[in-house]
Order: sequence, then structure tokens, then C-alpha cells
Amino acid sequence: MHEPRYVIDVSVVTRYLPEQSQPEHQRYAFAYTITVSNTGTVAAKLLSRHWVITDGDGHVEEVRGAGVVGQQPLIEPGEQHTYSSGSVLTTTVGTMQGSYLMQANDGHQFKAIIKPFRLAVPGALH
Repeated sequence: MHEPRYVIDVSVVTRYLPEQSQPEHQRYAFAYTITVSNTGTVAAKLLSRHWVITDGDGHVEEVRGAGVVGQQPLIEPGEQHTYSSGSVLTTTVGTMQGSYLMQANDGHQFKAIIKPFRLAVPGALH
């Protein structure tokens, strides 16, 4: 019998939302679409999220909560869950990173790491 493998891969696509932004009020809105892929051997449920959001001035905001966009999806091996959400920064550039707390069907809990990704207004980076 093979040992269970608990592997969750997270990929992110971001986009700036000029129609929801108000640069004159230091408000920059971004959307991000996240795909959570179970590349392990055991089905796992996404229980909660932990985000660390850093703006261009170095201010850090931490966000914790149950599930993602109101859901706690169970992701079977070889399957993926995709969702979209958003964030508002007071600077034209920032980063987000964090983790998901996962619980495998066998009860084992583990973290899926979300590597840092950049939120940037087009043309803001030189």
C-alpha cells in the first residue's frame, strides 16, 4: 500500500480593475482568479484561508476566514477548484501570499502554500 500524498498546487492570475479604482483617492482594485489543484492521492477539503497582503508602502494586512468565497470545496485527487475574488490596495503595487488549511478525507490536516504574487497597475512598474 502506498503512503498517502497530500499535495495541493495553487496558481493565480491577476488583473487590475480600472473601472472599480479611484486613483485620486488612493484606491486601486484588483481581481484574482485562483486554481487550487489536488495533485496528491487523497481528497482534501479547503477549510480556511490565511492571506498576507502587503501594499507598496510596506503596510501589511492579514485576512483569515473559513473557506473561499463562502465555500469549503472538497477537491478529489486530479481535480481542481477555481474561484475569483478581489482586493483593494492604497498603492499601485502590492503583493499577496498565504496558505489554505486543508483536511484530507483521512482526517490529516495540512497547509497548501500560496506563493507571493504581485498586484500591479499596468505601467506602475518600470
